[in-house]
Amino acid sequence: MKKEMQAKENMKKKKKKLKIKRFFRFIFLIILIAIIIYGISFAIKMNKHKAAMEEGEVEYDPLSAIALGIDPDKLKEVGRLNVLVVGESDANQGLPDPAYFLADTIMVVSYNPQTQQAAILSIPRDTYVGKNKANASASDKINCAYRNKTKMENLLNAVNDLTGLEIDKYVTVDTAAIREIVDAVGGITFNVPIDMDYDDDSQDLYIHLQAGEQLLDGEKAEHLLRFRHNNDMTSYDSEYGDNDFGRMRTQREFIQEAAKQILKIENAPKAVNLMEIVFKNVETNIDMDTMKYYIPYVFKFNPENIQSDYVPGASQKLNGVWLYIADKAETKQVVEDLFTDRQYVEEEQEETTQEANNTQDAQTQQKQEEKKTETKEEQKTETKQGKGITIEVLNGTGKKDNLSKVCDKLKEAGYDVTKMGETSVTESTMIINRTKKDSSISNDIKGLINTGSVTSGSDNSKVDFTIILGKDYN
Repeated sequence: MKKEMQAKENMKKKKKKLKIKRFFRFIFLIILIAIIIYGISFAIKMNKHKAAMEEGEVEYDPLSAIALGIDPDKLKEVGRLNVLVVGESDANQGLPDPAYFLADTIMVVSYNPQTQQAAILSIPRDTYVGKNKANASASDKINCAYRNKTKMENLLNAVNDLTGLEIDKYVTVDTAAIREIVDAVGGITFNVPIDMDYDDDSQDLYIHLQAGEQLLDGEKAEHLLRFRHNNDMTSYDSEYGDNDFGRMRTQREFIQEAAKQILKIENAPKAVNLMEIVFKNVETNIDMDTMKYYIPYVFKFNPENIQSDYVPGASQKLNGVWLYIADKAETKQVVEDLFTDRQYVEEEQEETTQEANNTQDAQTQQKQEEKKTETKEEQKTETKQGKGITIEVLNGTGKKDNLSKVCDKLKEAGYDVTKMGETSVTESTMIINRTKKDSSISNDIKGLINTGSVTSGSDNSKVDFTIILGKDYN
């Protein structure tokens, strides 16, 4: 009897367990179906969203705006952000109780979401910022202004004195941020410029990279950005920029390439995670609430818009110490090139061919032929002078009509105006020779617009000349 009752009890338990299993299987099936439906729905929305972004239907990325809880109306108020970016190093090479930290990498990074322009200015760490060269010492290097992480205000002041900018925001970067961000997006493909072999036991730093395009994980990316020279003291070649200058160039080019790969619309859902990585590994006076308003714009940003350069100057030995002396005039020009807002306008395409007018009378045709004959030699000279020369024209006169007037003159003379736009009002017209063209071309351009001072500039706008029209243009 007891056995029968026990058997019945066991049967009831088995049935109950079976019901529970069936119930959970049903729930699991419902969840699985929901996930599939959500995945299909998300894929459709993502494809539509991606198409809208690529076709320029939106000014910013709505997905990351929603993820960050941003009011779209407030996005219109976001302006240019200039930030001092510092990568620090232990001056005692990793020994216990370090005396102080130095600014190993110094950059000014700028981004304007409304014009989608960005700039990177590298500042050599040995740049002299002292007041009296007769008493110059190693402590007058700009990287020493950052001692013990407590002198950020001194470094900001030194950078502002050097550049003429008014920067009050800063970011100090821990190399862990680079490693985590690169790993979070699955690595960065980059063309390593040379073989890199460097070992330093004191810093637990071992760099071994081969030249060529490759996928870099976080650790290798960090090694790339820290490399200065090999164990045998060889470095980048002089044309690329040896030692610190080569490293600064590699850093700028890596940032530009990383931006292309990180700022893909597919990474928009990772915006919050990337921001958390950044803020976990940096010290900054930029609050999270301010920074998040730039995120929806950067996924619309074209990294090709990044302009980069370094403070021009030359090394000089003062009191037995090698210091980098910045060229004030050239530095001013580089800063103006990099941090001038350019609002490009769509250039209208003109028809270059005309159909023969069968009704045109013979007298008009004869006059045109005579005019062509009279100016034949002049046209040849102009075509030879302007042929193949590319020009960017920025209108800072405050009068919009002046832009088209100057562009028309340049085109008539045979020059190729590839970019034109508006910039902030400036007093004097400037003609910047970016690719070291012959001075006769500079003088010809100056003659066409009847004003302007000619100066040299860095080749960072992908044109031969930049003309910034000032109020002195009539």
